[in-house]
Parts: sequence; C-alpha cells; structure tokens
Amino acid sequence: MSLENYFELGNISKAYSFKGEVILFIDADDPSHYYKLKNILIEINGRLIPYFIEKSAIHKINQLKLKLEGIDSQAEANQIIKNTVYLPIEQLPELKENQFYYHQIIGYQVIDNSNETVIGEINNIIDHPGNTLIEVYQQEKEIIIPLNDHTFNKIEKEKKLLYLDIPEGLLGIYLDDE
Repeated sequence: MSLENYFELGNISKAYSFKGEVILFIDADDPSHYYKLKNILIEINGRLIPYFIEKSAIHKINQLKLKLEGIDSQAEANQIIKNTVYLPIEQLPELKENQFYYHQIIGYQVIDNSNETVIGEINNIIDHPGNTLIEVYQQEKEIIIPLNDHTFNKIEKEKKLLYLDIPEGLLGIYLDDE
C-alpha cells in the first residue's frame, strides 16, 4: 500500500460509548482545521478503509468524538482503536511562503547558512516529539541535523533549497576522520 497521496492525521485513541463512538486524536498544529470532516480513512491490516462520519463533536482541542457509519457497538469500536487515521494530501491546509510540510522537503538540498555550502540532499525526516531531525548524506556518510525554530533559516521552494543554521561543530562529528 502506497501512502504517498495521503497524510497521517492521527489515530483512534479509544472507544467513547457503548454505541460505537470513538475518540479521534488529531496530531496537527491546528486541529480546528479538521473539526468538520465528513469522512476519514483508517488503516486496517495494511489497507486504508474509508469511513463516513455520521456525527462529530469536539471532545478536547485536539480530539474529536466521532460516530462512524457501520460502527454501532463498543465491540466494533474496539476493533479500530489504536489504528492510524489518514486523509488525502489535498486536504492539508495551505501554508505561508516560509512554511512547509515535512513530506515536501524530501529531496531538497540542505545549505549551511553560515557559509552557503551544500551539505547534501534530505533523504528522510525523523519526527520525534519535540525534536525533528533531518537525515542527509555527504561523502557517503549519514548526517543527522536538528530541524527546529533555532536551526531553520529559510526555504526556497522553487530551487528546492533548505537553509539551516547548523550548530557549530555538528558536521565535524560526522565528517572528521579521526
């Protein structure tokens, strides 16, 4: 199953009632963008299964209480708990000029802003809570660079360039042959 045309919205965190209602945890900077969903895709056994939303209510700022079509009991709801929820990539909100989604920068060249040298091409994003990292290869060596408000400088989307203020000494850890 290819997920390249979908993005992970969150997961079904728990059952809410004996009538089959569930709680959708929304993993987004602005969960309110997703408060009026009409349908979702739930990953079940490696496949994306569409579900129509019969009823939706805000449970907490980043959670929705959902009644899904075809889920009518707590036993049925329990079968989808902890499953990942996806939406088509077209449903991502539009971003401002200097903003980006992580999936968009795969393949971008990382530029060290201090001396404008090319570090390498982004191969992967490692999204740890509170510590997003990018994986770049240079001289056949893997380099892991933090991507946050302190390191991000600017992005040139047309040229596929990401300028970072790379912490002093970080590249030497990976590239010095000692």
